[in-house]
Parts: sequence; structure tokens; C-alpha cells
Amino acid sequence: MRADARRNHERLLSEARAAFAEHGTDTSLEDVARRAGVGIGTLYRHFPSRDALMSAVFQEALAALLQRSRDLTVAPDPCRALVEWLRALISHASEYRGLAHALMSASLDESSAMARCSVPLRAAGEILLSRAQEAGVVRTDVSIRDLMQLTNAIALAAEQSPQDADLADRLLSLTLKGLRT
Repeated sequence: MRADARRNHERLLSEARAAFAEHGTDTSLEDVARRAGVGIGTLYRHFPSRDALMSAVFQEALAALLQRSRDLTVAPDPCRALVEWLRALISHASEYRGLAHALMSASLDESSAMARCSVPLRAAGEILLSRAQEAGVVRTDVSIRDLMQLTNAIALAAEQSPQDADLADRLLSLTLKGLRT
């Protein structure tokens, strides 16, 4: 990538991150381009869709979640490790309004740009879930796809009720009770 194209790319990511934080993931892409000082065509040359832009914005958070899952694979309590990772997923999905919905949709469409986020997360979560199932503390009929849909649903519910700061934790606790053997 040429130096000016690289600068545009980085400015677009930076402004998209700020716009998503301020207005949610459904913010106007024209606004993102304007904030970055480029035309909408430049944005689309770098990111051919909203999902592609969102996926690029969330790569840093994805890397942190994947590292956290690797760290937790050696935790002495597999159930606690899985729960901690699920809480981290909910926290990430709650970070930007609209992200939980996008992640839920991506889990159903592996050809989407957001699948770059959901597929590695699912693989990482599968390892933690398998450890907890092998330890006999999580039912064997629980799948990582179901857990990820539940965490996104919890984040979405919390997004819809911002006045209830404890909602996500209560919903996760309720979900966890149903997972145990």
C-alpha cells in the first residue's frame, strides 16, 4: 500500500472507531469518510462494505479476546475459565451499539466480512467449552455456537436497557445455571 493510501486507511479506521463509539455501528459511512477527510469512494476502496469496515475496526479487540482465551486454556478451573471468557465476549459485544446484532448475523453467514471476527472466536471458545465439558461441569449437548448466540443476545438485551447496569451479569448467571450438568 502506498504511503498516502496507508494514511487514508488508518484515518478511516480511527474515525470509524470514534463514530461507532459515538453513534453505534449503524453510523453513516459518509460521515466516517467526511471525518477522515476522504470521499466515500475512498472508504469503499479500502472497505467494500460496512461489515468489512467493522471487521477491520474490531481486529484489535479480537486479538485481545483470542489471547485471553489462550491464557484461559491453562486455568485450573475450566468452568470458571469459560465463564470469564463469556463475560469478556459480552463486554466486547456491548462496547459499540449495534455490534452484538452484527456478530449474531455474522455467526449465520460465514461469507460475511464479520466472520473474520466470529469464526476465530468460535474456535477459541470451542476449546474452553470442551475443557469444561471434559471436566464434567458443563452439559455435553451445549455447543459453542449456542453460547456465542446467547452472549450476543445478552449484550443486545443490555444495549436495549442501558439504565440496568447489572442486566448482562444477571442474564449470564441465569444462562450458566442451565449449562451445568
